[in-house]
Amino acid sequence: MSEIFFHITVLVYLVATCVYTAYLFARKDNLISIAQGALVAGFATHTATILSRWFEAGHTPATNLHESLTFFSWVIIGLYLFLLIKYRQKVLGAFVSPFALMLIITASLLPKEIMPLAPVLESYWLPVHVIIAFLGNAFFALAFFLGIMYIIQERYLKSRKLRGLYFILPSLDVIDELNYRCLQFGFVFLSVAIITGAVWSEYAIGSYWNWQPRQIWSIITWFLYAALLHGRLTAGWRGRKAAIFSGVAFVTLIGSFIIINLVSGGAHGLTD
Repeated sequence: MSEIFFHITVLVYLVATCVYTAYLFARKDNLISIAQGALVAGFATHTATILSRWFEAGHTPATNLHESLTFFSWVIIGLYLFLLIKYRQKVLGAFVSPFALMLIITASLLPKEIMPLAPVLESYWLPVHVIIAFLGNAFFALAFFLGIMYIIQERYLKSRKLRGLYFILPSLDVIDELNYRCLQFGFVFLSVAIITGAVWSEYAIGSYWNWQPRQIWSIITWFLYAALLHGRLTAGWRGRKAAIFSGVAFVTLIGSFIIINLVSGGAHGLTD
């Protein structure tokens, strides 16, 4: 059943992405309304995919690369829709939707078999740690997209050619403020994820830290985002500089996540 919902989700996200793309060129309000509706429908089937897979596997569906990418795209879309209620930045969906689609298409090309859960992973810490970690990553993803929006909007203003996306993107101040908020929340969730991971490690194998690649890259990513937030607070890193640094940090996060999962066989665990 989860596979059926999965394929429907891919199709609906594809429709949403195509309509969002059309909106970026045509800038008609009815297009973004259709895209938004498609994204909500896709999130509903995506949720059914996650729940079905959870039921079939008997554990949090994020223990291999196929499940992790599917879960990550679900969290990103869910977080965007949640923030949409407060901030009303519909155009952000035009950046979120293609990324989520790319993740879930990549997941479709990976092995989908449900493997038995290693004993060390059979713990209530698995859903706690995984959900917190992916929430942090999702906030960083939104910060990354906002950084791209900032650079695009700034280029329009500097060129003095006010056309195209300039008329549908938020002001630089609004983009920068949302970027900062996403970075703050992402950093908090990343910090808690590292702590819960350490506690889980102590609970499972009797050691808080054993210098595994996953732990090392988590700390590297933590320091990158800590440096970015510190720079914003003390050195006035805002706008373009913050957007570029945020992009570097996010590429590091995603790159290390994919490489480590490929090398380790995809298991999100303590014995990689």
